[in-house]
Amino acid sequence: MNILGIESSCDETGVALVRAAGAHVPQVLAQALHSQVDMHQAYGGVVPELASRDHIRRVVPLVRQVLGDAGAVLAEVDVVAYTRGPGLAGALLVGAGVACALGAALERPVVGIHHLEGHLLSPFLSSDPPEFPFIALLVSGGHTQLMRVDDVGSYVLLGETIDDAAGEAFDKTAKLLGLPYPGGPALARLAEFGDADAIALPRPLIASANLDFSFAGLKTAVRTQLMKFGTNVCEQDRAHLAASTQQAIVDVLVRKAVAALKQSGLTRLVVAGGVGANARLREQLNAECARREVRVHYPELALCTDNGAMIALAAAMRVQRGKAALSTDYAFDVRPRWPLIDA
Repeated sequence: MNILGIESSCDETGVALVRAAGAHVPQVLAQALHSQVDMHQAYGGVVPELASRDHIRRVVPLVRQVLGDAGAVLAEVDVVAYTRGPGLAGALLVGAGVACALGAALERPVVGIHHLEGHLLSPFLSSDPPEFPFIALLVSGGHTQLMRVDDVGSYVLLGETIDDAAGEAFDKTAKLLGLPYPGGPALARLAEFGDADAIALPRPLIASANLDFSFAGLKTAVRTQLMKFGTNVCEQDRAHLAASTQQAIVDVLVRKAVAALKQSGLTRLVVAGGVGANARLREQLNAECARREVRVHYPELALCTDNGAMIALAAAMRVQRGKAALSTDYAFDVRPRWPLIDA
């Protein structure tokens, strides 16, 4: 079975063709991705209307490219999957509309996939795929969550952010430091030249009894520190502040992930989402998990950001288990806000 996946939830247009055979992990035949980073840099963040318009321009050429790279034709597509939510409403509608139009033209079923489920399952495409059950640390954009995952579609929310997510903390701190969009990777690069212990910053909720997160106070602490530096802050102080901020975020994520493993008794951790590409986070999680004899799994770096392969994969794994809500009436809606446990 060949599944075409379309991702358009925010500022990346992703398309992929995945083949599912029996109970085996689906195989990516081809994928292509267009990032809108250059377009949004001038505005310091994603402009929803511009994002939607760019998805319209990119998605059909990307479908053609993927089919060509896979040596396939449209008639060989058995299912068309698209990101139904969460995300920017206009951007989601582009992917959903194209997917349903393709499905109708081909007389093939379509299926809407949860964006975070795509991230959560993306490590199954890595060279070291996980096995169920596991604890998942989802750190993608405006989402920071800990989940117990027993199978595809079987998710229990253990904790989530009550305000800013980890990705937002990276991006907002980067903006305060005058770094370009996207802020997270820029802050991580600057942090390489700083001392993570140079500036004392809070670790919100790190010692709480629950598994929830909070990063809004960290952003405020960074702003306060910048005010103390004054208008002539030197480059070294900026690097120290970037390193200290990154370390504060990583400390909280690692402590909460370890706590979730202890509470659940599971010995396998999956880390997914854009922040999961952060080298410092991977370094500390690897060390903590090795010390506790816990296996930790990540997506390939190229699959940490939004992409079509993760959407096609999630659809394929649902089809394999008979859990895909396949539709042939081609009426569609999108869900800009959509809890993963309701997927």
